[in-house]
Amino acid sequence: MIEQSRKKEKSTQNKDSGESKINSSVFKLWNRKLHIYAGLYFLLFIWLFSISGLLLNNPEWTISNYWPEREITHFQKEIVQPSESGDLEIAKNLMNQLLIRGEIHETGWGDSEDEFRLQVRRPGQMISIETNFEKNLADMTEIRVNSWGVIRMLHTFTGAKNQTDEKRNWILTKIWSFSIDALAAGLIIMVFSGLYMWYLLSRKRIMGIIFLGLGTGCCLFFLFGITLFL
Repeated sequence: MIEQSRKKEKSTQNKDSGESKINSSVFKLWNRKLHIYAGLYFLLFIWLFSISGLLLNNPEWTISNYWPEREITHFQKEIVQPSESGDLEIAKNLMNQLLIRGEIHETGWGDSEDEFRLQVRRPGQMISIETNFEKNLADMTEIRVNSWGVIRMLHTFTGAKNQTDEKRNWILTKIWSFSIDALAAGLIIMVFSGLYMWYLLSRKRIMGIIFLGLGTGCCLFFLFGITLFL
């Protein structure tokens, strides 16, 4: 009886051990797949922000100096005074009349009730509009930049306003903002999955610890060290 009990206990332990190994293998497999396919999905996003980051950090480069080469166009168009009351709704009505698409960045009124102004932005294009409802005219100034300017603007284009209660009002801005959040979350996941795969490589742990320590020290220096040494 004792021997049978021991055999049964040993069989149960082997079964539990086998299930644990299977679960571990499945986790390793899915972790590796997640790391690879997330990296492939975010590849161009990472390149885009890397290139635009270089342009922002090196304004002396020829390709970074896109602003002097901007194209400025002034023109007038006829409009009909919107029947809406809110600034945002008035701006949307005017944009539909003028066939303009983008993020409404700024609105405001002039010295009279007939003067309304707004600014619409999208990567590579900025349009300032000053309307006169009495004359049913809109004076428009359009600024366009080259492809390098578009790439640089994408780095900082979030549609976020100074007032926290103002929401993004263009669907593409919302999609782009969500993509930035997804990229940030994806990079966090990739970092942890990469750390797990590195931990499994016992032969390379020492070298990994060295580089992890160097990177952590460098990051902490920029986070806290600069302030302490000022």
